[in-house]
Amino acid sequence: MTETTQLVDSIVRGIQEKKGFDIITANLTSIGTAPAQYFVICTGNNPQQVEAIAESVADTSRKEMGEKPASVQGEQQAEWIALDYGTVMVHVFVPSARQHYDLEHLWEDSELTEIPNLD
Repeated sequence: MTETTQLVDSIVRGIQEKKGFDIITANLTSIGTAPAQYFVICTGNNPQQVEAIAESVADTSRKEMGEKPASVQGEQQAEWIALDYGTVMVHVFVPSARQHYDLEHLWEDSELTEIPNLD
């Protein structure tokens, strides 16, 4: 397991800690023009949960991997928060924003893995 895939696993645990759902990982390593090696995409029910999920991801990745995001965008509205770890981009959406931006299909050439919901 590479350090990047360990980071992805840590991020997924951070999402699950705050009951994020419909988690998908997109392996973009075969796409030369991709902005990262992996996308991790998930949904929270409302802006408060989206914010809590993003904070949990940052805390978990820092504690488990010693990694902090290089940047975090979208905290003001908290309808789509993006955390940039360089090799991994994390996208936390409210349901309407996730449906609108449809990131899973933007990178349809990638290998998508659905993570089962815990509930």
